[in-house]
Amino acid sequence: TASRSAQPCPRHNPGPPHKLQVHMHRMRLHLLLALATQRSDCLRPRLPPRPSPPRRDRLPVPRLTSVPKPGAKPCGDDLDRRIASLAGPAVLSFLILPIAQATDLFWVGRMGEALALAGQAAAGQLYSTLSFLTSTLPTITVPRIAAARAAGDDAAVQEAIGEALALSCALALVLGAVLWRFQRPALLYLGNPNALPWALGYSAGRLPGVLAEAVGLIGYAAFRGAMDTVTPLKITAACSAANVLLDPLLIFSARLGVAGAGLATSASQWLAAAAYLSLLLRRKLVRWATILRLPSRAALARIAAAGGAVQVRSLALNLAFLSITRRVQSLDSSGVAAAAHAVTLQLWQIGGVVLFALSTVASIIVPAELSSSKGAEATAAARAAASRLLCWGVVLGALLGAAQLAALPLLGLFSTLPEVRRAAVAPSVLGAVLQLFNGVTFIGEGVMVGTQSFPALAAGQVVATAALLAGLRRAHSLTAVWWCFWLFNGVRLANVLCHHFVRGPLAGEPPHGLRWAARRRGRTAGTS
Repeated sequence: TASRSAQPCPRHNPGPPHKLQVHMHRMRLHLLLALATQRSDCLRPRLPPRPSPPRRDRLPVPRLTSVPKPGAKPCGDDLDRRIASLAGPAVLSFLILPIAQATDLFWVGRMGEALALAGQAAAGQLYSTLSFLTSTLPTITVPRIAAARAAGDDAAVQEAIGEALALSCALALVLGAVLWRFQRPALLYLGNPNALPWALGYSAGRLPGVLAEAVGLIGYAAFRGAMDTVTPLKITAACSAANVLLDPLLIFSARLGVAGAGLATSASQWLAAAAYLSLLLRRKLVRWATILRLPSRAALARIAAAGGAVQVRSLALNLAFLSITRRVQSLDSSGVAAAAHAVTLQLWQIGGVVLFALSTVASIIVPAELSSSKGAEATAAARAAASRLLCWGVVLGALLGAAQLAALPLLGLFSTLPEVRRAAVAPSVLGAVLQLFNGVTFIGEGVMVGTQSFPALAAGQVVATAALLAGLRRAHSLTAVWWCFWLFNGVRLANVLCHHFVRGPLAGEPPHGLRWAARRRGRTAGTS
């Protein structure tokens, strides 16, 4: 007990520090120093962050879509490639038919009779008028089929094609019966009385193909609406080849004369009708039930409302060509003027078909640009596309006019008579120069179709026909008749330019010659 009380209490007398404690104290100091040097930001006061200077890679980058709009001049860009891809098949399809008609003219011309050419030209114009009267239905049917096809509504596609086939066949039967009853007075009104036997023979050969042509027009429109342009091209090429082969066989081998040319055309039309109808049924684009069913009142009202302005334009255009044919046929009793006009018109129409094909491209591209975006951007894109197409019309019109001038020595292929060849030279020169203006006129009218400006298009056609009829009263030669062509297409050209630059939905900055009209339009809008 005594020894325990002699020992000191550790709480009051700690003694010297232990070595382990000293070592631990030093380690804590080193750790605190390291933390203080490596995490010095923890010891500093927090300040507001400084704004970082702008970096070049952070500047606003222009969007890929904000590219400059295409100009009016052709430059080989994407718009030109689109135009070429659409125009190529269209040009081939439209070129085949006038080439086949030129073959008819060639073999009839080999007969060595000017009155045979005159009679064939008069009857051909009569059947072209019938074709124009039934062409309203395909124009209305194509967008309806395209919309239903894009929506995947097969029943609506079959209904649209069936209604169009039924109405077209009914109209063709009525027109064919009227033509059969009144073909003699109609041909006497249009043609030379001395050429009436040849005109009646050609008409008798063409009459069986009226119904087949109506079916073929709807079949062509149905495949176009279904975005298939290859099938119509193949059918047209095959049937035109059949027409070319049948012409010499029926005209000379079978000794049918000019009536054989009409029968060859009718046979090719029935071949085309059978091909179109079989393919439409096989691909289930139409059914017999939809063809044989009568259209409803609502369908008839819709077709009548949509095709009113189109039909007015078609009637005015047909009246113009019928008046030209009648005037030419009355120029002389020998048929030389009529034969020379037929030769000139055939060469002129081959170039016009190319421009007409490009006008159909315009009626496709312009509404596509309008629906690609909204507001002013869509209008600007459509206006740029329309201006580009008009420039292409100028270029192609000049090239076609030069080609037609270079083809003047080929006039002898269509007639063996020297007086016919001499009479066709001056009108052919006028028609070749007119192609320069036709390029803008035809494509501009295609733009008007694309913007659905049917009333303006019909009004311009009516005024142009009235001007032509007034000019034909003073035309006493074939050259004067072709100057009336200049007046006719000149009025149409003025309507196209006024619509594109002044009063149309795509009207932009007009050229210098039309700025007065734009200022007048602006004052009228401000007053109203």
